[in-house]
Amino acid sequence: MPTKKILVVAPSWVGDTMLIQPMLIRLAERHPGCLIDILAPSWTEALLRAMPEIHEVISNPFPHGALQLAARYRLGKQLRASHYDKAIVLPNSFKSALLPFFANIPVRTGFIGEMRYGLLNDARKLDKTALPLMIERFAQLAEAPLDALPRPVPQPRLQVSADKRKQVLEKFGLTLSQPVAVFCPGAEYGPAKRWPYPYFAELAQNLKSRGYAVWLVGSPKDREIGEKIVALGNPGSRNLCGATDLSEVIALLSCAALVVSNDSGLMHIAAALDRPMLALYGSSSPDFTPPLSSHAQIIKIDIACSPCFKRECPLGHFNCMKQLTPQFVARHIPTPPA
Repeated sequence: MPTKKILVVAPSWVGDTMLIQPMLIRLAERHPGCLIDILAPSWTEALLRAMPEIHEVISNPFPHGALQLAARYRLGKQLRASHYDKAIVLPNSFKSALLPFFANIPVRTGFIGEMRYGLLNDARKLDKTALPLMIERFAQLAEAPLDALPRPVPQPRLQVSADKRKQVLEKFGLTLSQPVAVFCPGAEYGPAKRWPYPYFAELAQNLKSRGYAVWLVGSPKDREIGEKIVALGNPGSRNLCGATDLSEVIALLSCAALVVSNDSGLMHIAAALDRPMLALYGSSSPDFTPPLSSHAQIIKIDIACSPCFKRECPLGHFNCMKQLTPQFVARHIPTPPA
């Protein structure tokens, strides 16, 4: 019997969500004409709706870490009416596998995780050596159980229409009269992934001297960081952190002649837009979630304690970012377009 409807349980992070697109492409190839719905948190909806492979986005209402078993059962029971043929569960948690089970979806695919036997009936063992990248691990779940992952895995790609770009530029009173450098100074995971804001401020001054306009984008949590960057000698830079929704941030990133970003969700979106980018790494590793674009440069220094993958520096010195100086980063700035 052909697979007609697929439910994908998506990750919670924006960056991880961007990395599911090759899996969606492969599902559409393997199951021509199928409808792919995504169960995802509301803050990723704008990004998911920009992916043409997706039929519908279903809001996942459950906060991170909350079991809410009765509510999950009720939502799973409601999903039975959609008659899904298959579910793919991308997070490795027990909780994430409950809804497809409660929805009586016949085939429930995912990697073996915490106590998920029975909830998943197509549970697969992850070979981390064969699949070192997160994007490969997601894509593998689109294949039949014993099939190898076809390579090369396609890179995520986003397109922004000229009309959308024009609309967003007009809304915020922005122009493209100069080449634009967009800074992404936040990182939801924690401060260990954030380049110091005085360094961003110094780099903004350098870029201004080279003819760039500088915009700062991010969530409301990044607003204060943006204000500090502007206050440190950058009165002409635009702090848009917290002033935009995600669809508007995507449009603004599409205008960039250069993106400077921490390892964050916006870094992966900028890579999917194929923008020239300096991707700054400290506590995390590009060996697992690199920016997937030939126009991205990975900027990092090699010290013994990095990557530690911690939210905050466990040694207190933060050298992985502090020693990544603005002068070092500035050496990698490309020549702006004429």
